[in-house]
This record gives sequence, structure tokens and C-alpha cells, in this order.
Amino acid sequence: MNSNHYVAIMAGGIGSRFWPMSRSRFPKQFLDILGMGRTLIQQSLDRYSKVVPMANIFVVTSEEYVPIVKEQLPELPVENIVAEPSRKNTAACIAYIAFKLQAINPDAVMIAAPADHLVTETTQFVSTAQTALEFVEKNQALVTIGIKPSHPNTGYGYIQHEMTAEQPDVFKVKTFTEKPSEEIARAFIASGDFLWNAGIFTWRVSSILTALEAHLSEVYEIFAAERTHFNTVGEKKAIEKIYPLCTNTSIDVGVMEKANNVYVIPAEFGWSDLGTWNSAWDNMEKDYFGNAVVGKQVMVVDANNCMVHVPDHKLVLLQGLRDYIIVDTPDALLICKKEKEQQIKEYVAEVKRNMGEQYL
Repeated sequence: MNSNHYVAIMAGGIGSRFWPMSRSRFPKQFLDILGMGRTLIQQSLDRYSKVVPMANIFVVTSEEYVPIVKEQLPELPVENIVAEPSRKNTAACIAYIAFKLQAINPDAVMIAAPADHLVTETTQFVSTAQTALEFVEKNQALVTIGIKPSHPNTGYGYIQHEMTAEQPDVFKVKTFTEKPSEEIARAFIASGDFLWNAGIFTWRVSSILTALEAHLSEVYEIFAAERTHFNTVGEKKAIEKIYPLCTNTSIDVGVMEKANNVYVIPAEFGWSDLGTWNSAWDNMEKDYFGNAVVGKQVMVVDANNCMVHVPDHKLVLLQGLRDYIIVDTPDALLICKKEKEQQIKEYVAEVKRNMGEQYL
């Protein structure tokens, strides 16, 4: 493994569409959503430890989640857990870790990736990651991973690319489109030059800092003003000064959609962003009637295509439901039509208005 290669696992989100399992105090990246025996962030660490040395993996998360990260990833050096004082989206997160890594190693090349994605084909994933790292080492490029679409999913962003490759498996990006309608998504897939945006990025640290300076200068300048404090005892105080001044912007909107040196690698490695209960259902083993079940004492009678997630100790008898999400936790029960899952965030907001924050 190359000592100049680093990974930043971004683990600060709250995963509200996986309510009631995912809560603000213990969100989905720290849960075993699919009943696989490892939480999503543990699976991420397992995966990236095959790409870069363990000492070169960093986790960027909210201050409140640092104890959970320490508990779930005991093999990760404690100093590699980077705490954000507030949530300011991925641009601030990436700027923070990029300035830290530049101070550690000016030749650093990094992958930045969410902690809560599912990858089922690790060998293929590692190969794709290595292709990306090798490309950015030779080019001042910003690389993203594009997933070959299997259906017109309206919950993903799409990347359009040139049809002629810059080198085998690497294509120049033409456009980004956020969450299109089903009609447009179908047209994208039919055209053959669109991919799902996996939100997994690779670049030289120097390249992303140059891009931030050019396209998101207000964020770059706030961090640059405090750069001498990174990796010192003054870092925490500097970050607490920086974050209130940062705009809440994604790296996609702030940089990737504006830069002209963006490339994509089309890939297939059993990827899902596990953004919703339906995506969990898609990726789970199902019974003869299409029911995906997590829970040791679930009895299903005359029910079809349901997503069921209940505690192992609880006996659940499910009868007569079709295409429902059923999620039971000690203090909340969700029963929701699968077709309405995109409204779960709205339902959670309603819970907050009517019941306060105790169930969030």
C-alpha cells in the first residue's frame, strides 16, 4: 500500500429517512441495518483497510458521535477521529480534512466517502478505488465514482459523461443532475451515458484545495486563515471559530458541478447508498413472498413484499399486509406504505412538532 494514500470516511449525518431506528443521537451509520453482523461504518472501515494503511484512514464525524466511533472502531487510531462542532455539509467536512492532511503530508492523495453506503463486491470496489488513486496521482483531476444504473431511480443524482475514455475506465464528466423525475431518469438510462452519482471522491489534496479556492473561496479562506493550527493543540479552538462562518454546502454543488477537471469511473460493485427502507429491502434476502425480515421471532401470514425490522426478543405476527415498512424499536413503531417512504422525513418533522425531540 502507498503511504501517500489516505481515506476520509464522512460519518456526521443523522439518517432521518431510517427513522425510527436511526436517531439523531445514534444514526444509521452506527447501525446494522441489514442484519449482517457489522454496522455500516464498521463495514466501511473493513473495506477501506484493503485500500490504504489503517493509520491513513480518518473518520470525520460530529463531536457527539466521537464516543460511538471509538467504541465501534477500536482498531482506528484515536487521533484519526476528527470531530466537527456542527453539521455544515460535505464541503466544510472535506475542506477540514484536506487542510489537516496537507499539513501531515503535502503529497497526500485522498478518497472521501460516506460511512453509510453498502458495497457487496469488495474485490471489485478495491480495484475501482485503486484505478481512481492511480489516475489522480498522474493528473490534476477530481474523480467521482459512477454506478451503472439498473433502473430509473429518482432518489439518486446522475452524472453524464463523454463517450470517449481519457484512459481505460475513466471518462470526462459533462453534467450533474440531482434527483430527476422518473420520466427523465428513464431517458438518462436509455441514452447510455449517464451513471448514478455514488458520492465517493478521489483527488490529490492539493487539487481539491485548489478547486475549493477557485469555486468555494469563502470556505477555503476561512480554513486557510487558521491552517497553522491544524494538527496542533490549537486545532479545536480554531475549528470552533471556523464552523459558524461556513456556508452549509455540499462538495457536489460547491465544487464538482463547477470545476472543469472532473472525471468519472463507471463501476459495478453491489453499491447502494442505503438512503431509505426500500433500498434496505432491495439489498436483503427475502422469503418466497418477497418479505425481507430482520428479527428472530417474526411470523408472516398472507403478507407480501414487506420490509420488517424488529427486535430479536419480540414475537411479531404479520398478517395481510402488502408493500409495507414495519420497524419496531423500544419507544417507537413505524408502519408505513413503501410507496410513501420518501415522506418519512416529513413524518419525522411532524413528530418533532407534536411530540418534541425525545423521539428523534
